[in-house]
Amino acid sequence: MAGSDQLPVRDPQAGSQRPVPPSGSRLQPQAPLRKPLQLLHLSRKDQEQPPGEAEAGTQPTRAAAPVRASEPAQPSVPVRSAPARFSPVGPASGRAEAGRSDDDRFETASLDGLTMADLLGGENRRARGGGQEAKPAVTPSRTVDEFDFDEDAFLAALDQNEPVGATGEVVKGVVLTVESDGVYVDIGGKAPGFMPKGECGLGVIVNLKERFPKGDPVEVLVTREQNADGMVTVSARALALRHSWDKVKQMEKDGKVVQVKVSGFNRGGVTCDLEGLRAFIPRSQLINGEKHEELVGQSVGAAFLEVNIETHKLVLSEKRASTAARFQELEVGQLVEGQVVAVKPYGLFVDLGGVSGLLHQSCITGGTLRDLREVFDQGDRLKALITQLDPSRGRIGLNTALLESQPGEWLVDKEKVLAEAEDRANRARNALRQQEQIAG
Repeated sequence: MAGSDQLPVRDPQAGSQRPVPPSGSRLQPQAPLRKPLQLLHLSRKDQEQPPGEAEAGTQPTRAAAPVRASEPAQPSVPVRSAPARFSPVGPASGRAEAGRSDDDRFETASLDGLTMADLLGGENRRARGGGQEAKPAVTPSRTVDEFDFDEDAFLAALDQNEPVGATGEVVKGVVLTVESDGVYVDIGGKAPGFMPKGECGLGVIVNLKERFPKGDPVEVLVTREQNADGMVTVSARALALRHSWDKVKQMEKDGKVVQVKVSGFNRGGVTCDLEGLRAFIPRSQLINGEKHEELVGQSVGAAFLEVNIETHKLVLSEKRASTAARFQELEVGQLVEGQVVAVKPYGLFVDLGGVSGLLHQSCITGGTLRDLREVFDQGDRLKALITQLDPSRGRIGLNTALLESQPGEWLVDKEKVLAEAEDRANRARNALRQQEQIAG
């Protein structure tokens, strides 16, 4: 067959036909297909025509270029300073491009040693450092003694940021502004204190601006500590109530009788107001308890039965008011006259006109008594000195032994002692004052 390079030749040993290459061909036999592929390096020198081919008159084709299959591929050394220029035209440029490696073609050698963080954010450092990674700046370590520390400034900063006003503390401030819901007071903190409208005072306040002019100094009680904004809640009403309870407690201690106005009634008694506090008078402690509803709007005198600040309980008595009024007329060292109403093993109870006093057995006479009735019996009238006075407990201590010129005189001449009681009382008071001065 014309134009054919191979002819079918029968192998006498195998008995089969297979193509046999012509004798004039110089192609190298190809490697078996089952072997792994090898990277071949094509060189321009290998594509030149060998001298033997010129003599034989055979022209090699580009596809049949000699291949060095037995030698390993040698990668070409990339040149970073002068990257290759590719020409899109001509077979020579194709051969030159085929001979370049991927490192030389894409300049990946310049990325050796770089991390992902350098690739994402290290462009500026590489540009300043000529392609090299910039080293982080080393900060010299310093000790505490090297820092400037001002103890006074530190303590002043702590005082400035210290919370102002604890719950239950009384603080002084200045009115900043008055709003419809309350009053803002400057109490020296980083935020003003807020006083709700209902905490501005006792009773009903119609006009807040008239009651709290701007710039007016006020004294308030902290009812809630500062919140996240530094604002505390204050109350003028709570402070007024505290003062009222303290005042009422002192009145009870002194045994005073107060005048109160009845504001209401219920089944158990009547209610009234005292120093801004709500007080209660039971029906049993009223003089006219059967018609107690008629007392509404009237003023009555009352004494204290119970004053409890913790439970806010204030109980008064109209009946005890007469006793308290009598206590206000008495004083220690005063000579009083009364009637024995009861005889007990430990002493005598004497009615002094609305109040009762106790004449203890040790204070009757300086002599020896076999029986209390030897001197005074029930129903007898006597004169005695007041040596003890406790209005809050309703107790009056009496003494007749101080009226004696000599111990046991009451047993010998009782009438003489009663007749000279005024003069003897003056001498006894002077003796008591001298004893107090010596003891004090």
